[in-house]
Amino acid sequence: MGARRQDTVAILGAGVMGETLLSGLLRSGRPVQQLVVSERRPERAAELSAAYGVRVLDNAAAAAAAATVVLVVKPQAMADLLAQIHDRLEPGTLVVCLAAGITTAYLEQRLPQGTPVVRVMANTPALVDEGMAAISPGVHCDEQHLAQAEALLRSCGRVVRLAEKHQDAVTAISGSGPAYVFYVVEAMIEAGVLLGLARTTATELVVQTLYGAATMLRETGEHPTVLREQVSSPAGTTVAALRELDEHKVRAAFLTAMVAARDRSRELAGGQG
Repeated sequence: MGARRQDTVAILGAGVMGETLLSGLLRSGRPVQQLVVSERRPERAAELSAAYGVRVLDNAAAAAAAATVVLVVKPQAMADLLAQIHDRLEPGTLVVCLAAGITTAYLEQRLPQGTPVVRVMANTPALVDEGMAAISPGVHCDEQHLAQAEALLRSCGRVVRLAEKHQDAVTAISGSGPAYVFYVVEAMIEAGVLLGLARTTATELVVQTLYGAATMLRETGEHPTVLREQVSSPAGTTVAALRELDEHKVRAAFLTAMVAARDRSRELAGGQG
């Protein structure tokens, strides 16, 4: 027996993030009968159906079947998707958009008048249930809609609410943030190899150090400056290393890099038309 429409969530776009959300919802206890996905490639649709037992429909049918519709397609495919679902959305359907740079105004202009929309910037650690998502309400979105969106995204990580004007900054910090971390990890592993360690050993040392440091930040609640100073003995090895990082303006480079990411996010959002 199918789920009631008011209990059903449709995920339109079953790429990496779409499948991540699907699997996270199932792990959090959501019945598969309350989920439906859309996927244009028949082989991918068959794969999802076999792996999760979920219903796979076309975009219009999936949108019509659900009270909450999650848009997880690439930004350049968004206009076509919105045109396909416009006439199939029931009044009051909540639309949650995970596509980078797509504003609530863009969505509201292309959906039925009064549609509540929520803009989301998520990140890839959602794949391991450690995602960080920031959500912003559209004009017609109330507290209940925001709570629904939060509940969905908590299935694969943490959620914060922010005014939409901050979404470009979120994109630069947490949206792109995993790539900065991986970049630093790559450099530390290469340093380990340069210093004579086997690559597998260097990788284990760096990854566990990163995991441990992040866990300390979360669990102690201490400011990172305090934790850094605890490692930095006077005239010691850590101080020598940090001095080199300061000499090469690594902190300043991170700041300017994130400003560049923020500016690029603004450009992408501004070119929606």
